[in-house]
Amino acid sequence: MAIPSRTAKSGTYFITTATHNRRRLFQVERNATLLLETIDHYRTNYHLHAYVIMPDHLHLLITPTDITLERTIQLIKGGFSHRLASKLPVWQRGFTDHRIRDAADYNTRHSYLHQNPVTARLCESAETYPYSSANSKLHLDEYLSQ
Repeated sequence: MAIPSRTAKSGTYFITTATHNRRRLFQVERNATLLLETIDHYRTNYHLHAYVIMPDHLHLLITPTDITLERTIQLIKGGFSHRLASKLPVWQRGFTDHRIRDAADYNTRHSYLHQNPVTARLCESAETYPYSSANSKLHLDEYLSQ
């Protein structure tokens, strides 16, 4: 009997994944823009509710559609790495996920995600940070509580 994946359940997830050795890869505009393009490229596989690209990590609120969460993150991370074509490692292995339990949990994570660059003193307000769904360059999908 196969053991199901920890992320085989359908649902909405708050994801955190970091660059290798916390390298500040996304403080370079070209890299942050390339990651946004990669996230948008694989949108047929998930609903994107919110995101923020920090200098050394990424937060997402996503709902995978027809594939597992692991495969979803693999597409984003692998797709970005392939496009970047770096000779150095790009991402730390794995990612952290939190399954959203209800609308209150979603709102808490959504607020945390948008306030992350403000807390890190990268901007004065979430709406002015260029790599966040608070100032979205990408179409966002509505969250439908489960």
